[in-house]
Amino acid sequence: MSEVVSERVPAVVGGIETRSIDWVPDSERHGRVWTQGPFWFLGNFQPFTVGIGLLGPTVFGLSLLQTAVAGILGILFGTVFMAFHASQGPTFGLPQMIQSRAQLGYRGVILALIATAFTFVMFNVVDAVIIKLGLNGIFGWNATTVAVGITIIGTVLAIYGHDWLHRVFQVLFWVSLPFWVVLTIGIVTGHAGGQETAPTELTTAGFLGMFTVAASYNITYAPYVSDYSRYLPRDTKVRSIVASVFFGAAGSPIWLIPLGAWLGASLGASDPLVGIYTAGNNVVGGLGGILAVLSVLALVATMGLNAYSGMLTVVTGIDSLRPVRPTRALRVSVIIVLAVIWLVLGNLLENASSALSNSLLAMLYLLAPWTAINLMDFFFVRRGHYAITDLFTPTGIYGSWAWRGIVAYLIGIAVEVPFMVVGTTYVGFIANDYLSLVDISWIVGMVVSGLLYFVFTRSLDREAEQRAIEASEQTLSDTGAAR
Repeated sequence: MSEVVSERVPAVVGGIETRSIDWVPDSERHGRVWTQGPFWFLGNFQPFTVGIGLLGPTVFGLSLLQTAVAGILGILFGTVFMAFHASQGPTFGLPQMIQSRAQLGYRGVILALIATAFTFVMFNVVDAVIIKLGLNGIFGWNATTVAVGITIIGTVLAIYGHDWLHRVFQVLFWVSLPFWVVLTIGIVTGHAGGQETAPTELTTAGFLGMFTVAASYNITYAPYVSDYSRYLPRDTKVRSIVASVFFGAAGSPIWLIPLGAWLGASLGASDPLVGIYTAGNNVVGGLGGILAVLSVLALVATMGLNAYSGMLTVVTGIDSLRPVRPTRALRVSVIIVLAVIWLVLGNLLENASSALSNSLLAMLYLLAPWTAINLMDFFFVRRGHYAITDLFTPTGIYGSWAWRGIVAYLIGIAVEVPFMVVGTTYVGFIANDYLSLVDISWIVGMVVSGLLYFVFTRSLDREAEQRAIEASEQTLSDTGAAR
């Protein structure tokens, strides 16, 4: 069995975090709720978000207004799920995917880990493509050299871990904010140039396609949002953490998605960084260059966040197959391997918009059923009461392969297939014959998975789980790790 909590090594050594999938004891819960808002605001305050806005006019054939409305509605919808996941961090003191063993089992969680690992890697692949192409287009910098440089920076940030990620995000948030305000004022007052081309005819498929991509953006944060709230005190109020994360994570996309739509519709931009650079310089000479640099720094910081959570996912997967000690050396090794993977894949891709749209859809198909099951379990089935120590053994109360969660998850993905619309590659028969190519597959997957899981869990042995919870709390108390 892997260690639940290490008593021999402090959480941070030489500035580098030592914890990974192990439990964070109360003595180390130094996080503050108010920092979650700026953290997630900055997490979305970067060119990736602008790129989503570009998809409206360039991929879905929408006008500026249509893109803004669809994008904002999608962001508000998707952020609800993300924000409620954040409340799990203080309760568990564990990374998000370790928690999922309660629904899928000690080894069964590997099914969801495959989806989340894909998510983290693809986010960084797309980030690398956006940065290398953008800086090449603006300054003529060698794309490969840029990709290597940003990979090294993101890797180092991930290695230093949780506290450094929070610090860097806060600094970049306050430094970037005034420059984005100036750019936005310039666009609104007409000083950024450009003129919107004649709007196209609104289609339901295009509008819902934009809504889906925007919703998927923050839903795909669900597998790792509590990774960054697990250092908060256990008595953190659900309302406080949910509100902080929701307004932070939704605030910046609500701002930048319309801005990205304007860049595509009015300036004809196809690359988010180049569009930001051009618009900024139109407003004030030199502003474009400053915004480009700050945007890259924010995106590189986000790459560090993806690498950090990707490490937690991979370590959880390794531990599910063969229990490991969550050491600092293991953390560093996994992060480096992930960096090599996204660097290689990033150098193979040359189209950021296509990679962004396709990746978000694939992530959404895989993660929508999981998020429904996870939230259903936390808020309606077990209501936040878990045996922490049993999450670290296949012989615990949650078992090795938890059939209820696994069956609900697989059925949720299966029922999505007839409703899917994957560009011209695949169109499900229901979407084609009855829905005019409107993709609602992920919504169907969420509803079916969540309801099935709720029905299946009616047969849980509540008394056995309560005994396991009491034994778990006693074990943690005996080690001196609990309050």
